[in-house]
Amino acid sequence: MDAPTGPQTADRHSHLVQPEIMDWQKTRFPGCEAKTLLFDRSTGLMTALMRFAPGAVLPDHEHVGIEQSYVIEGALVDKEGPAKGIACGAGEFIWREAGSRHAAWCPEGALILAIFQVPNRFFEADGRVVDASGQDWDEAWGHTAAQRARRS
Repeated sequence: MDAPTGPQTADRHSHLVQPEIMDWQKTRFPGCEAKTLLFDRSTGLMTALMRFAPGAVLPDHEHVGIEQSYVIEGALVDKEGPAKGIACGAGEFIWREAGSRHAAWCPEGALILAIFQVPNRFFEADGRVVDASGQDWDEAWGHTAAQRARRS
């Protein structure tokens, strides 16, 4: 699993992650940075702290598995999609079903703890479907159980 762990890590049991000593990593989305706390490349499971600058937008994407978000500061608002206008504020929790699709934004900025069963599918203007890093989604994540279930 990818994430720096502290000296108190017990092999195959408990993995202490210390976000306060981690650097924020820029993403390809302007105004969005992340600290990846847990990432399992074999399944796509990911937990991350996500920090959004005021006005930052996470463009059109689909949640392949259940997505869970706990807003620590600011607000996460559905900008487009069936739930347009729903706002999750500081101290609130929102989860989205597999297959849900929307664009999200943070009008005042936000700090969010986000948990993904498998990475989101982002829909590019040129028709490509990619993951958050810009890789072809099927090539990167087609091996996951979530993707196999979608096909059946």
